Amino acid sequence: MKVEGAANQYCRGPSIWDRFAHEFPERIADGSNGDVALDHYHRLEEDIVRMKYMNLDAYRFSISWTRIIPCEQNRPSICVPFFFFFWVELEYESFVGLEPYVTIWHWDTPQALEAEYGGFLSRNILKDFEDYCDFLFKEYGHRIKRWITLNEPMVHIQRGYDEGLFAPGRCSVWVNRACVAGDSATEPYIVAHNLLLAHAAAYRLYETKYKVGVSQSNKYLPYDSNSTADIDAVQRSLDFNYGWFLDPITFGRYPRNMVNLLGSRLPTFTQQESDMLKNTYDFIGLNYYTTYYSKNNTNVDPLHLRFGSDSHAITTRTYSEFVTASNRWVPSGSFCILTGSDCFWSTPKTHMEITIFT
Repeated sequence: MKVEGAANQYCRGPSIWDRFAHEFPERIADGSNGDVALDHYHRLEEDIVRMKYMNLDAYRFSISWTRIIPCEQNRPSICVPFFFFFWVELEYESFVGLEPYVTIWHWDTPQALEAEYGGFLSRNILKDFEDYCDFLFKEYGHRIKRWITLNEPMVHIQRGYDEGLFAPGRCSVWVNRACVAGDSATEPYIVAHNLLLAHAAAYRLYETKYKVGVSQSNKYLPYDSNSTADIDAVQRSLDFNYGWFLDPITFGRYPRNMVNLLGSRLPTFTQQESDMLKNTYDFIGLNYYTTYYSKNNTNVDPLHLRFGSDSHAITTRTYSEFVTASNRWVPSGSFCILTGSDCFWSTPKTHMEITIFT
Protein backbone atom coordinates (compact mmCIF):
# COMPACT_ATOMS: atom_id res chain seq x y z
CA MET A 1 0.00 0.00 0.00
CA LYS A 2 2.87 2.39 0.78
CA VAL A 3 4.40 1.80 -2.66
CA GLU A 4 2.04 0.42 -5.27
CA GLY A 5 -0.87 2.86 -5.39
CA ALA A 6 -3.65 1.86 -7.84
CA ALA A 7 -5.87 1.41 -4.80
CA ASN A 8 -9.15 1.65 -6.67
CA GLN A 9 -8.30 -0.23 -9.84
CA TYR A 10 -9.79 -3.51 -10.96
CA CYS A 11 -11.00 -5.89 -8.27
CA ARG A 12 -8.73 -4.94 -5.36
CA GLY A 13 -10.48 -5.03 -1.99
CA PRO A 14 -9.82 -2.50 0.81
CA SER A 15 -7.44 -3.25 3.65
CA ILE A 16 -7.67 -1.98 7.22
CA TRP A 17 -5.27 0.81 6.23
CA ASP A 18 -7.61 2.00 3.45
CA ARG A 19 -10.45 2.35 5.96
CA PHE A 20 -8.23 3.95 8.60
CA ALA A 21 -6.65 6.52 6.25
CA HIS A 22 -9.94 7.50 4.59
CA GLU A 23 -12.18 7.56 7.66
CA PHE A 24 -9.67 9.18 10.01
CA PRO A 25 -7.36 11.41 7.91
CA GLU A 26 -6.76 13.54 10.99
CA ARG A 27 -4.93 10.57 12.54
CA ILE A 28 -2.39 10.55 9.67
CA ALA A 29 0.42 13.10 10.11
CA ASP A 30 -0.12 14.74 6.71
CA GLY A 31 -3.64 13.45 6.06
CA SER A 32 -2.49 11.33 3.12
CA ASN A 33 -3.49 7.81 2.08
CA GLY A 34 -2.21 5.02 -0.15
CA ASP A 35 -4.43 5.60 -3.16
CA VAL A 36 -1.47 6.72 -5.29
CA ALA A 37 1.56 6.36 -2.99
CA LEU A 38 4.72 5.90 -5.12
CA ASP A 39 2.59 4.64 -8.02
CA HIS A 40 4.75 1.54 -8.39
CA TYR A 41 1.90 -0.24 -10.17
CA HIS A 42 2.18 2.14 -13.13
CA ARG A 43 5.96 2.62 -12.87
CA LEU A 44 7.00 -1.00 -12.48
CA GLU A 45 9.34 -1.19 -15.47
CA GLU A 46 10.90 2.18 -14.67
CA ASP A 47 11.50 1.19 -11.04
CA ILE A 48 13.12 -2.13 -11.97
CA VAL A 49 15.43 -0.38 -14.46
CA ARG A 50 16.50 2.06 -11.74
CA MET A 51 17.29 -0.83 -9.38
CA LYS A 52 19.46 -2.42 -12.04
CA TYR A 53 21.19 0.91 -12.65
CA MET A 54 21.98 1.07 -8.92
CA ASN A 55 23.61 -2.39 -9.15
CA LEU A 56 21.20 -3.91 -6.66
CA ASP A 57 21.19 -7.69 -6.49
CA ALA A 58 18.04 -8.15 -4.38
CA TYR A 59 14.69 -6.46 -3.94
CA ARG A 60 12.33 -6.83 -1.03
CA PHE A 61 8.67 -6.11 -1.66
CA SER A 62 5.25 -7.09 -0.34
CA ILE A 63 2.36 -8.87 -2.00
CA SER A 64 -0.91 -7.30 -0.90
CA TRP A 65 -3.50 -9.80 0.33
CA THR A 66 -6.47 -7.78 -0.96
CA ARG A 67 -4.94 -7.41 -4.42
CA ILE A 68 -4.80 -11.18 -4.78
CA ILE A 69 -7.95 -12.21 -2.86
CA PRO A 70 -10.33 -9.26 -2.37
CA CYS A 71 -12.22 -11.16 0.40
CA GLU A 72 -15.32 -9.03 0.01
CA GLN A 73 -17.79 -11.55 -1.40
CA ASN A 74 -16.72 -14.94 -2.68
CA ARG A 75 -13.57 -15.63 -0.67
CA PRO A 76 -11.91 -18.04 -3.12
CA SER A 77 -12.14 -15.49 -5.97
CA ILE A 78 -8.85 -14.25 -7.39
CA CYS A 79 -8.21 -10.72 -8.68
CA VAL A 80 -6.64 -11.71 -12.00
CA PRO A 81 -5.15 -8.32 -13.08
CA PHE A 82 -3.13 -7.97 -9.89
CA PHE A 83 -2.18 -11.65 -9.95
CA PHE A 84 -0.54 -10.96 -13.32
CA PHE A 85 1.01 -7.72 -12.04
CA PHE A 86 3.03 -9.59 -9.41
CA TRP A 87 3.85 -12.31 -11.93
CA VAL A 88 5.22 -9.71 -14.37
CA GLU A 89 7.16 -8.03 -11.54
CA LEU A 90 8.90 -11.30 -10.73
CA GLU A 91 9.67 -11.87 -14.42
CA TYR A 92 11.27 -8.42 -14.68
CA GLU A 93 13.35 -9.05 -11.57
CA SER A 94 14.55 -12.39 -12.86
CA PHE A 95 15.51 -10.82 -16.18
CA VAL A 96 17.71 -8.14 -14.57
CA GLY A 97 19.17 -10.45 -11.90
CA LEU A 98 17.32 -9.25 -8.79
CA GLU A 99 16.63 -11.85 -6.10
CA PRO A 100 13.15 -11.28 -4.63
CA TYR A 101 12.53 -11.24 -0.88
CA VAL A 102 8.75 -11.27 -0.64
CA THR A 103 6.66 -10.26 2.37
CA ILE A 104 3.29 -11.97 2.61
CA TRP A 105 1.69 -9.69 5.22
CA HIS A 106 2.72 -6.09 5.83
CA TRP A 107 -0.06 -4.95 8.19
CA ASP A 108 -2.66 -4.78 5.37
CA THR A 109 -5.25 -7.21 6.73
CA PRO A 110 -8.37 -7.29 4.50
CA GLN A 111 -10.99 -4.90 5.86
CA ALA A 112 -13.68 -7.46 5.01
CA LEU A 113 -12.14 -9.93 7.48
CA GLU A 114 -11.72 -7.18 10.08
CA ALA A 115 -15.43 -6.38 9.77
CA GLU A 116 -16.53 -10.03 9.66
CA TYR A 117 -14.74 -11.40 12.71
CA GLY A 118 -12.16 -8.87 13.96
CA GLY A 119 -9.20 -9.82 11.78
CA PHE A 120 -6.26 -11.11 13.81
CA LEU A 121 -8.25 -10.77 17.02
CA SER A 122 -9.99 -13.97 15.95
CA ARG A 123 -8.63 -17.44 15.28
CA ASN A 124 -10.99 -17.52 12.29
CA ILE A 125 -8.30 -15.72 10.35
CA LEU A 126 -5.91 -18.68 10.49
CA LYS A 127 -7.67 -20.61 7.73
CA ASP A 128 -8.04 -17.52 5.53
CA PHE A 129 -4.36 -16.65 5.96
CA GLU A 130 -3.29 -20.21 5.19
CA ASP A 131 -5.44 -20.23 2.02
CA TYR A 132 -3.83 -16.95 0.94
CA CYS A 133 -0.34 -18.34 1.55
CA ASP A 134 -1.17 -21.57 -0.23
CA PHE A 135 -2.15 -19.63 -3.35
CA LEU A 136 1.06 -17.58 -3.27
CA PHE A 137 3.26 -20.63 -2.81
CA LYS A 138 1.60 -22.50 -5.67
CA GLU A 139 1.60 -19.62 -8.14
CA TYR A 140 4.86 -17.81 -7.33
CA GLY A 141 6.94 -20.40 -5.49
CA HIS A 142 9.04 -21.27 -8.53
CA ARG A 143 10.33 -17.67 -8.61
CA ILE A 144 10.64 -16.86 -4.91
CA LYS A 145 13.18 -18.63 -2.71
CA ARG A 146 12.84 -16.45 0.39
CA TRP A 147 9.47 -15.61 1.88
CA ILE A 148 8.80 -13.33 4.86
CA THR A 149 5.49 -14.24 6.46
CA LEU A 150 5.12 -11.24 8.80
CA ASN A 151 6.72 -7.82 8.66
CA GLU A 152 7.43 -6.18 12.03
CA PRO A 153 4.45 -7.72 13.83
CA MET A 154 5.37 -6.05 17.11
CA VAL A 155 5.16 -2.58 15.55
CA HIS A 156 1.74 -3.34 14.06
CA ILE A 157 0.52 -4.56 17.45
CA GLN A 158 1.98 -1.73 19.51
CA ARG A 159 0.79 1.04 17.21
CA GLY A 160 -2.49 -0.57 16.17
CA TYR A 161 -3.73 -2.23 19.39
CA ASP A 162 -1.89 -0.55 22.29
CA GLU A 163 -1.55 3.08 21.17
CA GLY A 164 -4.27 3.29 18.50
CA LEU A 165 -1.99 5.25 16.15
CA PHE A 166 -1.97 2.76 13.25
CA ALA A 167 -4.75 0.76 11.63
CA PRO A 168 -7.04 -0.67 12.89
CA GLY A 169 -6.76 2.10 15.50
CA ARG A 170 -7.75 0.12 18.59
CA CYS A 171 -6.68 0.78 22.19
CA SER A 172 -8.02 1.61 25.64
CA VAL A 173 -9.67 5.01 25.58
CA TRP A 174 -7.53 6.19 28.50
CA VAL A 175 -4.45 5.61 26.31
CA ASN A 176 -5.81 7.49 23.29
CA ARG A 177 -9.18 9.27 23.24
CA ALA A 178 -9.42 8.77 19.48
CA CYS A 179 -9.89 5.03 20.05
CA VAL A 180 -13.54 4.02 20.06
CA ALA A 181 -12.83 0.35 20.81
CA GLY A 182 -10.04 -1.84 22.09
CA ASP A 183 -8.19 -2.99 25.21
CA SER A 184 -4.49 -2.17 25.48
CA ALA A 185 -4.07 -4.71 28.29
CA THR A 186 -5.23 -7.80 26.38
CA GLU A 187 -5.69 -7.28 22.63
CA PRO A 188 -1.98 -6.90 21.77
CA TYR A 189 -1.31 -10.39 23.14
CA ILE A 190 -4.32 -11.97 21.42
CA VAL A 191 -3.29 -10.54 18.05
CA ALA A 192 0.33 -11.64 18.53
CA HIS A 193 -0.80 -15.14 19.45
CA ASN A 194 -2.84 -15.48 16.27
CA LEU A 195 -0.09 -13.98 14.13
CA LEU A 196 2.34 -16.57 15.48
CA LEU A 197 -0.04 -19.42 14.73
CA ALA A 198 -0.63 -18.02 11.23
CA HIS A 199 3.13 -17.87 10.65
CA ALA A 200 3.61 -21.45 11.85
CA ALA A 201 0.84 -22.73 9.59
CA ALA A 202 2.39 -21.00 6.59
CA TYR A 203 5.84 -22.35 7.41
CA ARG A 204 4.64 -25.94 7.75
CA LEU A 205 2.80 -25.57 4.47
CA TYR A 206 5.99 -24.57 2.69
CA GLU A 207 8.96 -25.93 4.63
CA THR A 208 9.77 -28.82 2.33
CA LYS A 209 10.87 -26.62 -0.59
CA TYR A 210 12.19 -23.15 0.17
CA LYS A 211 13.09 -20.72 2.96
CA VAL A 212 10.68 -18.86 5.19
CA GLY A 213 11.44 -16.26 7.84
CA VAL A 214 10.04 -13.28 9.71
CA SER A 215 11.10 -9.65 9.68
CA GLN A 216 11.61 -7.74 12.92
CA SER A 217 12.34 -4.08 13.51
CA ASN A 218 15.56 -3.62 15.43
CA LYS A 219 15.71 -2.25 18.95
CA TYR A 220 19.13 -3.09 20.36
CA LEU A 221 18.84 -2.11 24.00
CA PRO A 222 22.00 -1.45 26.03
CA TYR A 223 21.37 -0.35 29.59
CA ASP A 224 21.60 3.22 30.81
CA SER A 225 23.77 2.47 33.82
CA ASN A 226 25.60 -0.32 35.56
CA SER A 227 22.75 -0.94 37.99
CA THR A 228 21.38 -4.47 38.25
CA ALA A 229 17.84 -3.15 37.89
CA ASP A 230 18.67 -1.54 34.54
CA ILE A 231 20.49 -4.64 33.29
CA ASP A 232 17.40 -6.69 34.12
CA ALA A 233 15.26 -4.08 32.34
CA VAL A 234 17.30 -4.64 29.18
CA GLN A 235 16.42 -8.34 29.19
CA ARG A 236 12.74 -7.60 29.77
CA SER A 237 12.79 -5.13 26.89
CA LEU A 238 14.37 -7.74 24.62
CA ASP A 239 11.81 -10.33 25.72
CA PHE A 240 8.87 -8.01 25.03
CA ASN A 241 10.31 -7.09 21.61
CA TYR A 242 12.28 -9.90 19.99
CA GLY A 243 11.54 -12.74 22.36
CA TRP A 244 7.79 -12.22 22.02
CA PHE A 245 7.98 -13.60 18.48
CA LEU A 246 11.35 -15.34 18.24
CA ASP A 247 11.01 -17.48 21.37
CA PRO A 248 7.76 -19.14 20.21
CA ILE A 249 9.08 -19.89 16.71
CA THR A 250 12.27 -21.33 18.23
CA PHE A 251 11.21 -22.96 21.51
CA GLY A 252 7.43 -23.17 21.12
CA ARG A 253 6.80 -20.96 24.17
CA TYR A 254 6.79 -17.34 25.29
CA PRO A 255 9.72 -15.81 27.23
CA ARG A 256 9.59 -16.46 30.97
CA ASN A 257 9.60 -12.73 31.74
CA MET A 258 6.39 -12.33 29.75
CA VAL A 259 4.77 -15.34 31.41
CA ASN A 260 5.66 -14.07 34.89
CA LEU A 261 4.61 -10.46 34.32
CA LEU A 262 1.43 -11.00 32.30
CA GLY A 263 -0.14 -14.01 33.98
CA SER A 264 -3.58 -14.82 32.57
CA ARG A 265 -3.42 -11.95 30.07
CA LEU A 266 -0.94 -13.94 27.98
CA PRO A 267 -2.59 -16.66 25.85
CA THR A 268 -1.15 -20.17 26.06
CA PHE A 269 -0.22 -22.67 23.36
CA THR A 270 -1.50 -26.22 23.36
CA GLN A 271 1.15 -28.91 23.08
CA GLN A 272 0.21 -29.39 19.43
CA GLU A 273 0.54 -25.66 18.74
CA SER A 274 3.86 -25.53 20.58
CA ASP A 275 5.23 -28.38 18.49
CA MET A 276 3.96 -26.74 15.31
CA LEU A 277 5.70 -23.45 16.20
CA LYS A 278 9.15 -24.82 17.07
CA ASN A 279 11.91 -23.96 14.58
CA THR A 280 9.60 -22.34 12.04
CA TYR A 281 12.13 -20.06 10.37
CA ASP A 282 15.14 -20.37 8.11
CA PHE A 283 16.33 -16.78 8.42
CA ILE A 284 15.58 -13.64 10.42
CA GLY A 285 15.15 -10.34 8.60
CA LEU A 286 16.07 -7.18 10.49
CA ASN A 287 14.89 -3.67 9.71
CA TYR A 288 17.42 -1.54 11.56
CA TYR A 289 16.35 1.96 12.55
CA THR A 290 17.93 2.97 15.83
CA THR A 291 19.32 1.91 19.17
CA TYR A 292 17.24 2.29 22.33
CA TYR A 293 18.55 2.46 25.88
CA SER A 294 16.57 0.74 28.60
CA LYS A 295 16.15 1.38 32.31
CA ASN A 296 13.97 0.00 35.07
CA ASN A 297 10.46 1.42 35.47
CA THR A 298 9.22 1.47 39.06
CA ASN A 299 6.03 3.45 38.35
CA VAL A 300 3.77 0.94 36.59
CA ASP A 301 0.12 1.61 37.49
CA PRO A 302 -1.62 -1.72 38.26
CA LEU A 303 -5.00 -0.09 37.57
CA HIS A 304 -4.01 0.92 34.03
CA LEU A 305 -2.28 -2.07 32.49
CA ARG A 306 -1.14 -1.95 28.87
CA PHE A 307 1.48 -3.44 26.59
CA GLY A 308 3.45 -0.19 26.58
CA SER A 309 4.36 -0.53 30.27
CA ASP A 310 4.07 -4.30 30.81
CA SER A 311 7.82 -4.88 30.47
CA HIS A 312 8.46 -2.61 33.49
CA ALA A 313 11.14 -0.91 31.41
CA ILE A 314 11.51 2.59 30.01
CA THR A 315 13.23 2.90 26.64
CA THR A 316 14.78 6.05 25.23
CA ARG A 317 17.08 7.16 22.41
CA THR A 318 18.61 9.84 24.63
CA TYR A 319 21.89 8.93 26.26
CA SER A 320 24.64 11.54 26.21
CA GLU A 321 27.61 9.16 26.07
CA PHE A 322 26.60 7.78 22.66
CA VAL A 323 26.51 9.37 19.23
CA THR A 324 23.15 10.08 17.62
CA ALA A 325 22.32 11.08 14.06
CA SER A 326 20.79 14.45 13.22
CA ASN A 327 17.30 12.94 13.58
CA ARG A 328 18.21 11.67 17.07
CA TRP A 329 18.38 8.04 15.91
CA VAL A 330 21.32 6.02 17.18
CA PRO A 331 23.33 3.93 14.67
CA SER A 332 25.54 1.93 17.05
CA GLY A 333 23.20 -1.06 17.36
CA SER A 334 23.90 -2.17 13.79
CA PHE A 335 27.47 -3.02 14.83
CA CYS A 336 26.09 -5.15 17.64
CA ILE A 337 24.07 -7.20 15.14
CA LEU A 338 26.73 -7.50 12.45
CA THR A 339 29.30 -8.73 14.96
CA GLY A 340 26.94 -11.35 16.36
CA SER A 341 26.66 -9.94 19.88
CA ASP A 342 23.94 -11.34 22.13
CA CYS A 343 22.65 -7.82 22.78
CA PHE A 344 20.18 -8.58 19.98
CA TRP A 345 18.81 -12.04 20.70
CA SER A 346 20.44 -15.43 21.07
CA THR A 347 19.33 -18.58 19.28
CA PRO A 348 20.16 -22.23 19.93
CA LYS A 349 20.26 -23.01 16.21
CA THR A 350 23.68 -23.96 14.92
CA HIS A 351 23.25 -21.43 12.14
CA MET A 352 20.93 -18.48 11.79
CA GLU A 353 20.87 -16.49 8.57
CA ILE A 354 20.35 -12.82 9.38
CA THR A 355 19.36 -10.52 6.55
CA ILE A 356 19.65 -6.79 7.21
CA PHE A 357 17.10 -4.63 5.39
CA THR A 358 18.12 -0.97 5.13
